[in-house]
Amino acid sequence: MSAVLVVNSGSSSFKYQLHDSDTEEVLASGLVERIGPTTGAEPGGVAKHTVTSAALRRTDTPLADGPGESPALLDATYSIEGEIPDHTVGFQVMLDAFAAHGPSLENNPPIAVGHRVVHGGARFFEPTLITPLVEINIDELSVLAPLHNPANLAGIRAAKHAFPDVPHVAVFDTAFHQTLAPAAYTYAIDAALADAHRIRRYGFHGTSHKFVSEAAAAFLHRPLGELKQIVFHLGNGASAAAIDGGRSVDTSMGLTPLEGLVMGTRSGDLDPAVLLQLSRRADMSTGELDALLNKRSGLLGLAGVSDMRDIRAGVEAGDPAITLAWDVYIHRLRAYAGAYLAELGGVDVITFTAGVGENVPEVRAEALATLGFAGVEIDPDRNAARGRGIRVISTDASPVTVLVVPTNEELEIARQTLVVARP
Repeated sequence: MSAVLVVNSGSSSFKYQLHDSDTEEVLASGLVERIGPTTGAEPGGVAKHTVTSAALRRTDTPLADGPGESPALLDATYSIEGEIPDHTVGFQVMLDAFAAHGPSLENNPPIAVGHRVVHGGARFFEPTLITPLVEINIDELSVLAPLHNPANLAGIRAAKHAFPDVPHVAVFDTAFHQTLAPAAYTYAIDAALADAHRIRRYGFHGTSHKFVSEAAAAFLHRPLGELKQIVFHLGNGASAAAIDGGRSVDTSMGLTPLEGLVMGTRSGDLDPAVLLQLSRRADMSTGELDALLNKRSGLLGLAGVSDMRDIRAGVEAGDPAITLAWDVYIHRLRAYAGAYLAELGGVDVITFTAGVGENVPEVRAEALATLGFAGVEIDPDRNAARGRGIRVISTDASPVTVLVVPTNEELEIARQTLVVARP
């Protein structure tokens, strides 16, 4: 077995997936959470390790119990509990889970480890082999992503301790958007001040936007370089991207993931003077304003709930606050769709992805309801139909193809990791 391990590390948890580097099948996945010291009645660490049916079918996979060959095998999930004081211990928990339940990393160690890193600033525009200098740069860029880069770096260091003899590769959320022109990434503030503090649009969800736009082109059997695309990545965090010939030319998120669309708990676009007004009139501190915009705004701030299922239920029940939240959410989607249509000079493909984009047909229908003038025609039956793979939801006569494309950021990280690890 030749495999690549993908790690997505947060401050108190990390997710992982083991991919077959040839077939791209997921062989195992897991989540280690509640990392850190515990006090009093706080629960200790917990981990879940899943061995997929793809791995269980392989005769060389050691299993905790049961035969290794069966066409009807299902994924097997195991739970582990115990103190996990830091990421290094967390990685040992992961290694123990692989050893106990498979697939065997001792017999088949990964040939590379790929790491999601949120912010690469303007320095990193492609998957990058992690060296001590790269680690220093990731740490230094924490000033732009204080909640994310330090956690990503903790995962990198713990993973390098666990796998010291294989290449480790950083895949940056911001990298795909490094093709933005200066006109698209420059904020109209004092240029010297912006340059001194690296204030510009960077964009995020780039790994997803790259995967989805390339998957759409492959599905349609059309050259990526010939397509003008708009991609809506709609989850609890949400962003839109205008993609011309496979290159990002604009995106809704900016210096941080706060700008742009209305999200579960984030405000999205906002007049900056709102912050000045709240600081002066409500005596709110910088920390309080940060918490307001990132954790108590968006759908939650407007409606009291952030889950789109609750939003839809409230709309159907006629709740006025929730209906307003829905209207604001849709209004922002339409505004960005129109802006990107103008910027691209027309569009060939519009794609929806991530939890909301893939699973809420009302969002897709309403977001595009006013774009008939641009050649967008949604088929109601196709849009309402459930499906797991890529699917067309526009009519056969629609000049613009509208797709639902399930995103797979872990697979994209694995692919980019292998480009570096075995060029």
